[in-house]
Amino acid sequence: MNTLEEIVGQLLTEQGLTIAVTESCTGGLIAHQLTNVPGSSAYFVGGVVAYSNEVKEQVLEVSGDTLSAYGAVSEECAREMARGARRLMGTDVAISSTGIAGPTGGTPEKPVGLVYVALAAQDFEQCERYLWQGDRLENKQRTSEAAFEMLRRYLEAR
Repeated sequence: MNTLEEIVGQLLTEQGLTIAVTESCTGGLIAHQLTNVPGSSAYFVGGVVAYSNEVKEQVLEVSGDTLSAYGAVSEECAREMARGARRLMGTDVAISSTGIAGPTGGTPEKPVGLVYVALAAQDFEQCERYLWQGDRLENKQRTSEAAFEMLRRYLEAR
């Protein structure tokens, strides 16, 4: 049985598409899993681990107004991160992750485990919100799996 990243890699290859990632709470895990697949250089262009707001703004061109109004852990920021990665790396598709992996950093409004995953393509954009209940590593892994699942659904629907 193929892994989710192998399925996504096969779909990207078959469709001749390229992908970039930008990650905050997953810290490079999505890129790591993409590159675990032999031949991933055919479709994976690169990634940005945008942990700080400064990198989100300066590299990915996330609006300072977005960060002020909604914060880094928001649908608005996740969407802008995905758009920024796609634009920066010139890819067909980009995925972003932003959230609070834990065990600290949560607030009543934005608890530990709150994550947003976004996908941006030329003709499509989507963002999903999750509230994981695991520890830090489990939250990161679940976020990565959610990103691959979102990507798989997008590619299969094209």
